[in-house]
Amino acid sequence: MRFEKLIQKVEQAEDALEVSERAVAADVARLRTSWREAWTPGRIVIAGLAAGFVVGRAEPLRTLGKGGGLMQLVTMVSGLFAGGSAQVAAEGAEQAAASAEQAVATPASAVAATTGEDDEAATLARAEATVQAARVAVVDPVEP
Repeated sequence: MRFEKLIQKVEQAEDALEVSERAVAADVARLRTSWREAWTPGRIVIAGLAAGFVVGRAEPLRTLGKGGGLMQLVTMVSGLFAGGSAQVAAEGAEQAAASAEQAVATPASAVAATTGEDDEAATLARAEATVQAARVAVVDPVEP
């Protein structure tokens, strides 16, 4: 193809595009005019009533969705369970600490005299395990 023919095809495409743009602009203007003419006072009132009805039906659902009293109830119950599990964990930690103190308070000579040297090491290991369990119970709260 020659260069002049290519230029001619481009000019034809530009002209077709301009015609299409004018047609679209005219269609939009007609649509705008007919849209405004269609909104008579009676239709505006009917549209307002319909919109009010739809919003009125959706409002109770929106209030329920926002949470209101339901969200407060859920928060209160979860706090109750969390408080109860924290109390159980604290009581377990107190018991573990008490048993650890008792195991440490027992004189090593009394344990050695009654049970032998091997039992002394086992008792100390149990005491250390109890202390470790008490630390874990206090530091890592129990999940509800």
